[in-house]
Amino acid sequence: MSTSDSLPVSGPSAVPKNVRWVLLGVMLAMLLSMLDNMVVSTAMPTIVADLGGLERISWVVTAYTLVTAATTPIWGKFGDLFGRKPVFLASIAVFIVGSALCGAAHSMTGLIAFRVVQGIGAGGIGAGAFALIGALVPPRERGKYQGMTASVMAIGTIGGPLLGGFVTGRFDWRWAFFVNLPLGLIALVWLWLKLHMPAQRIKAKIDWAGIGLLTGSITAIVLAATWAGTTYAWDSWQILALGAAAVIALAAFLAVENRASEPLLPLSVFTNHRNYPLAMVMILAAGVVMFGVGLYLPLFQQSVQGASATNSGLLMLPMMIPVVIASTVAGKVMSATGKYKIFPVLGTLFLAAGLGLLATMSTDTSQLLTGLYMALVGIGLGFTMQMSGTIAQNSVPLRDMGAAMSSVNLFRTLGGSLGVAVFGSLFTRAVQPSLPAGAAADPAALHHLPAGANDAYLQAVTTGTSHIFLTAAILCLLGFFAASFVIEVPLKKAGPPAPSADRAQTTPAPAAN
Repeated sequence: MSTSDSLPVSGPSAVPKNVRWVLLGVMLAMLLSMLDNMVVSTAMPTIVADLGGLERISWVVTAYTLVTAATTPIWGKFGDLFGRKPVFLASIAVFIVGSALCGAAHSMTGLIAFRVVQGIGAGGIGAGAFALIGALVPPRERGKYQGMTASVMAIGTIGGPLLGGFVTGRFDWRWAFFVNLPLGLIALVWLWLKLHMPAQRIKAKIDWAGIGLLTGSITAIVLAATWAGTTYAWDSWQILALGAAAVIALAAFLAVENRASEPLLPLSVFTNHRNYPLAMVMILAAGVVMFGVGLYLPLFQQSVQGASATNSGLLMLPMMIPVVIASTVAGKVMSATGKYKIFPVLGTLFLAAGLGLLATMSTDTSQLLTGLYMALVGIGLGFTMQMSGTIAQNSVPLRDMGAAMSSVNLFRTLGGSLGVAVFGSLFTRAVQPSLPAGAAADPAALHHLPAGANDAYLQAVTTGTSHIFLTAAILCLLGFFAASFVIEVPLKKAGPPAPSADRAQTTPAPAAN
């Protein structure tokens, strides 16, 4: 009897009878990581008011997304080596521990450090969820279960701001993290009881050199983007050294990947078809917008427009609802007609237009007008995010599908991480000089300052967010040009292999006697 449970790359031949119940637990785990950034973004002004550290606000998100990106391929390889179920459960456990530590943090430094722990767990949840879905459901059958994925997206995008605003306004910002504990424990126990997979032994080689070099390059880039113009001048030796380190590490990474037998990021996926790198540009743009706007728009609404933390969550709905609607409509049209290029073209235009209009906001802009601008951004995200991933998947051969999916997730996360870092630099440079000495960044406290000091601060917040939205709009125009050059290749009818965050060479273990 063989002890190997190495699943075929094309997926299992039959769907387990209880697959919907199992997928419910997987989706709940995915919901944890989706909700987290949305909840934390809405609670951010209150967190800063309690812990201080306005100049490091971007690191609360940057640390999380950076570690998530770096650990995703590692978790994927561990899933191959030690089995999908135990590794996925371990990642959920790490995320729960990180959430508990974040909720107990007493300083901004501690919160950022604990967000790193959370990010490690989130990397495993993202890698393991896609791998488990691919292992449980064959490609031909996956369409039957897309409704579950769409529902999770809707709950995550719409429920996140609402939950963040509710727990911050009614309880305490710490519950933005503590809320993960019961959900995480339910997912952990549910999957422990419901998820049954054969014992797995697969021979896989981890590309440690690639992981180290890519992580080093990413870290140097993010640090340079975060510190430039605030902690250090753009032309300082520290920033120049970080830039040089990033370039050297990236060059070494490319050389290592070119020779590696199982590279972390196969370079062939970028050279086989021009649509793939074009899709990466669009995914980067969407990641920048999603993370950047989600972090700094609530700050503008609370500080300048006087919204409470609870209402700020509600005011994000004009952007979140169109994301779900546009994504659903685009998917149905694509399935019915096979046409998809028009959606990222229109999507990036909607993004650029909406962000450009958000950049024109002043201290007198109404919440209604802000909501209309946000709806344009939401439509753009709905059209761009889903179709960019589809274009990427359709541009690579089946044997590289796992690596391609990992790259898509990596670029989306990196886009968010780098965007938040750059936006944090722009915002801090605009706001810090106008913040009165000893004053907290709490919007409620700032409204009690003398009129002159309060007006100066509000104008600085408006200027900082305007620079952020304008920068994002320019990046989306680059995404529009990338979308314009996409070749509309007919969509593949054959099912892809199970998505995973790795590209392992799988070899069944010897049969047990």
